Amino acid sequence: MIPAPLRRAGTVLAAVLAATLALAAPAAAHGADAPDATDYRTEVTAVTPARPELTVRVIEAGARLELVNRTGRDVVVIGYSGEPYLRVGPSGVYENTRSPATYLNRTLAGDTQLSPEADPAATPVWRRVDDGPAVRWHDQRTRWLDDAPPAQVAADPTREHRVRDWTVPLRDADEELTVRGTLDWLPPPDPYPWWVAAALGFLAVAGAGLLPGRAGARGLGAVGALLAAGGIGLVVLLVGRELDAGAQGAGGLLAGLLTDRIWALATAVGAIAAGGWALARRPAADFALALAGAGLALFGGFANLAMLSRAVAPVPWPAGWARVLVVLALGTGLGALGAGLLRLHAAARRAPAPAPTPVDAGQGRGSAWGLKP
Repeated sequence: MIPAPLRRAGTVLAAVLAATLALAAPAAAHGADAPDATDYRTEVTAVTPARPELTVRVIEAGARLELVNRTGRDVVVIGYSGEPYLRVGPSGVYENTRSPATYLNRTLAGDTQLSPEADPAATPVWRRVDDGPAVRWHDQRTRWLDDAPPAQVAADPTREHRVRDWTVPLRDADEELTVRGTLDWLPPPDPYPWWVAAALGFLAVAGAGLLPGRAGARGLGAVGALLAAGGIGLVVLLVGRELDAGAQGAGGLLAGLLTDRIWALATAVGAIAAGGWALARRPAADFALALAGAGLALFGGFANLAMLSRAVAPVPWPAGWARVLVVLALGTGLGALGAGLLRLHAAARRAPAPAPTPVDAGQGRGSAWGLKP
């Protein structure tokens, strides 16, 4: 028989998790075209001829190109049929509604239906889409679109392969420019060691919930500290993902975190707060640990599992560091959830049984003889 306090805690926890999953759906859909990880590495190698005020880079783990134009002149990105596709300059960013690339590049898969007005041979019709000096777009020339891997990868998936060298043409006034880059396939990492590390972290953190007496109090503080560390790690991972998505400056970074990743950020802050609450040994710390740990494991761990088995992660540093942060969130989140539930269960078992309700003596005698009083 599960004690009533533990049943109530489990009910509330399940309700919060269900609400979290429901609220997470819009956030996930917002960034659906940004892969969580991939085995294809896209890099820009040069812009020729070079323009110091014109930069092009890869963002979102290869999903998009970003062009920033500070030359003071309009620069045009050329589409797949040689037509003007995008224009960025002092007056902002414009797209040509006659260019097929305008519609094909709206999704990562390039499966958008073309508009009837799309005609690469027609005179461009420009529509303003932004007021800044930067433009970001999916470009099929820089990525591998097939579900099946390239032939050389299928023949030997144990080593790195150059898939192709690619180019994207630009036009600066009357001069032709070219963005040059490479597309490589990288062997994916073995996820097994990372899963083992997460499992060991879970067992170590959850085991603190079994410690009795003073050791249990110290264990509570240790679980809180580790949960807070997991929350900080998730913040670092979210910052990395925003930087890889092209966030510019502190303002752009904060805006991205508060829009695209608000629920994950709230979960990370909640884990840090719950960890501090447990370190201070405040009331209801056990339940706070369980609740915050569940959220951290969900948003920091399970939401980023692809990074454990893919070679390229959407962060501006080596993918191995991103995997460490995912494992930290998984281990500390699930561990705090386990420790909190174990401590709640132990507290429920130690709670004194309720005193029996006093019974009138006359009622007692009448009941004993089976007679009504």
